[in-house]
Amino acid sequence: MAQGRVVFIGAGPGDPDLITVKGRKALASADVVLFTDSLVSEDLVAAAKPGAEIHRSAGMDLEAQEAIFVAAFQAGKTVARVHTGDPSVFGATQEQVEILKRHGIPFEVIPGVSSFQAASAALKKEFTIPEVTQTVILTRAEGRTPMPDGEKMADLARHQATLCIYLSAGLAKKVQAECLQGGYPPETPCAVVYKVSWPDEKLYSCTLATLAETVAKEKVEKHALLIVSPALKDGHKTKSKLYDKTFTHGYRKGES
Repeated sequence: MAQGRVVFIGAGPGDPDLITVKGRKALASADVVLFTDSLVSEDLVAAAKPGAEIHRSAGMDLEAQEAIFVAAFQAGKTVARVHTGDPSVFGATQEQVEILKRHGIPFEVIPGVSSFQAASAALKKEFTIPEVTQTVILTRAEGRTPMPDGEKMADLARHQATLCIYLSAGLAKKVQAECLQGGYPPETPCAVVYKVSWPDEKLYSCTLATLAETVAKEKVEKHALLIVSPALKDGHKTKSKLYDKTFTHGYRKGES
C-alpha cells in the first residue's frame, strides 16, 4: 500500500491562477483536500481530482485536522493541505507540522504567492527603492495575539522601511498611532489593499495621517493588507546600480 503523506500548498492570495504549477499538480493528484475555505477560492479547489475527499478547515479546531491527517496516513492517502498565500507567513502551519512529526507522517511544503507580493503587483509599486528603503517588514498589529519584545509596531516603525501589516484592518487606529509614535511622518504614503487579486479587489491610497479614516470610510474590516512605506511615493529619482552603464558586475563591464 502507498505511504500516506501531507503536502502543504500555498494557494496564493486569491486568484486561482496565482498558484504555482507544482502546487496545482499536487492539488490535482491528492486523495484528500483540506482547505481554508474562508480564504481560498472554490474555483481552485475545483482542480481536485474526481472522488477526492474535500474538507473545509475554517470551522475546524486543530484536533479535527489532526484526525484527518492521521486517518489519511493510515489509509495510505495523500492530503493536500491548502493554505492562503504562502505557508511561511501567518499560515499557522508550524503547529500542524508538529502533529505530523509526532505521528511520523511525511510532509512537503510548496510555497505560494503572499498577499504582500500580490499587493505590490496590484499597486504597480516596488517596495524597495534605492536610497529610500531596502527593507520589507511583514508583521501584524498586536491584538489577541501578543507581540514579542522588540516587535511592537512602534519598534518596527523606527526603521522607516516598507511595513506590510497583515490581519489588522480592524486595528487601523492602533496601527496609525503606533506608526506615528515610531517616527513615520504623517505624510508617509500608505495603501489599503482589500482582497487583493480577488474579483472584488479594492485599492485605496492615503497617507499615514488619514489611514484609520480611510479604513473606516471604506468600511474595510478584514481581508486587507495595510502598507506604510516611503516607497509608495511617486517620482523617486534614485536608480538601481544594476543597469547603470558605469557599473561593472559579473555579466557586464561598465563604461569608464
